[in-house]
Parts: sequence; structure tokens; C-alpha cells
Amino acid sequence: MSREITRTVRSAPVHAFTVLLSPTRRGARLARLLAVAHLGAWGLPVEAAAQIVAELASNAVLHGRVPGRDFRLGLTVLHGGRLRIEVTDARGEALPRTAAPARDAGTGRGLLIVEALADRWGVTSGPVPRKTVWAELDLSP
Repeated sequence: MSREITRTVRSAPVHAFTVLLSPTRRGARLARLLAVAHLGAWGLPVEAAAQIVAELASNAVLHGRVPGRDFRLGLTVLHGGRLRIEVTDARGEALPRTAAPARDAGTGRGLLIVEALADRWGVTSGPVPRKTVWAELDLSP
């Protein structure tokens, strides 16, 4: 009697890009510009992804900054038509949370924007001391 063994093998991503950036306003701006350039070169929709990158990079600079440590932007187009955006910073203990800001507050809406634009989003802890905030967009209708 023969036994068949079935394994799920993840295939390589269709496109992938990763970069380390300084945890500054300039680094956050560069994250958005690089995302727009790569997604455009890959022939993918840019607007929602660029906004998500801008919000996550800004949060990495404001809430995840550790002097001397960069944050990482990752863009991956997966088989099945999904774009995964990842921003990793060095403050794993500072987990993001959504909360309704005061009406007159000038900040505090970033994750609400990510939640509205992304099909899925979440946080992956580690390796210590890091955390990765990720969002996924379904590219096919």
C-alpha cells in the first residue's frame, strides 16, 4: 500500500522590494515615494497603497523610533493577487491601537485610514525588540 504525502509549498513572490530607511520625516516621505515608484513600475494601482505606506511609515517614525535604528519597508506582491505592505520598527513594546481621536485633534487617524483602505491589517511581534505592522490589499476584483 502506497501513501501519498501532500505538502503545501509556498511559491516565490511575484515582486518584492525591501529597504531600510532612517526614522525621520524624510525617511517616511522616501518610503512613500519608493512605494509609488515600485508599484508603478510593476503596473499596480498606487493610490491606496501609497496612503497606507505613508501612514505606517509615519507611525514608525513617531511611535517606533529608536535613535540609531532604521525602520524597514517591505512590499510584496503574492501569487493570488495580493499586495502585502510591511513596516518594521525597533519598538516592539509600543503596539499600535486604533482609537477615535478628539474632533479637533490634528493626529491620531493613521490606523483608521489603514483600516479603511486595507483588506486586512495586523501586527506581528518580534524578533525582539521589533514589531512589524502589515496591511494587505487584494489586487484582483
